[in-house]
Amino acid sequence: MKYTFIVNPKSRSGRGGRIWNLVEPELKKKRIDYQVFYTKHERHAVQIAADITADGQEHTLVVVGGDGTVNEAVNGIYDYSKVVLGYIPTGSGNDFTRALRLPSDFHDALEMLLHTGKKVLMDVGRVSCGGNTYRFAVSTGIGFDAAVCHQAAGSSVKTVLNKLGLGKLTYLVIALRMLLAQQPGPVEICLDGDKRKRFEHTYFAAAMNHPYEGGGFFFCPEAQIGDGMLDVIIASDLPKWKILLLLPTAFKGRHVKYKGISIYRCKEIVIKTYRKVPVHADGEPIAVEEEIRAALEPKQLQIIAP
Repeated sequence: MKYTFIVNPKSRSGRGGRIWNLVEPELKKKRIDYQVFYTKHERHAVQIAADITADGQEHTLVVVGGDGTVNEAVNGIYDYSKVVLGYIPTGSGNDFTRALRLPSDFHDALEMLLHTGKKVLMDVGRVSCGGNTYRFAVSTGIGFDAAVCHQAAGSSVKTVLNKLGLGKLTYLVIALRMLLAQQPGPVEICLDGDKRKRFEHTYFAAAMNHPYEGGGFFFCPEAQIGDGMLDVIIASDLPKWKILLLLPTAFKGRHVKYKGISIYRCKEIVIKTYRKVPVHADGEPIAVEEEIRAALEPKQLQIIAP
């Protein structure tokens, strides 16, 4: 089998490049047939994955980077049925690894990719807003969670925490800092074309393919990656002091039992906010809009997992 590696050398303040410098000698030692492409700028992995898979042949792609690099690769793949995706995580959030229980140590990740792993099927999400369409592996959201992602994208807090080995706390720290400035507003959702619900004072709404988001928040504990359904979380009608108390409980999924947290399951959802607010896909800022539509792609993607 030939492996094609897409490496983001700048992931997590350069950790992606350092990890690859340890991985590549192992590949050569084991005489693995491989080629490697390095990302050089934002969304470069989209183009790399598109160029590789445009031939319609079968490919095994391995991403060495963070959740954002995985998202770009997923957006670039031409035909999911012809691709097997592997992952060596080097990012700070690493929500993609949690539901799949992928190893964080590169030695274990490489051993799984080359020898012990198996192929599992994963749904891929699709979100449309502002006339554009994006894919997501983990989640998409609009409102407060997306605003945190927008803020984290260029934050010095993320850089500092990454250097301290505490990168997964980035979203929590920024969320706590931004909460006081957040102004909740009305949101209307439409589930599967006919079930409509309205929430008056909403902080955020997210459609999730994986149970985790934002560096380990266990927002939708029942979400499964290959069940053909999206799990939806909406946080509304809560005083800010209660949000502050609930955020830490979300790491264990205990937030779902409290009033103000609503969970739904659907194949498609339309979320309308009545004012333009930030939107994210897999933690990557994609737009500032007042409406999004999320669903699943018709084909699933094969992932190498333990």
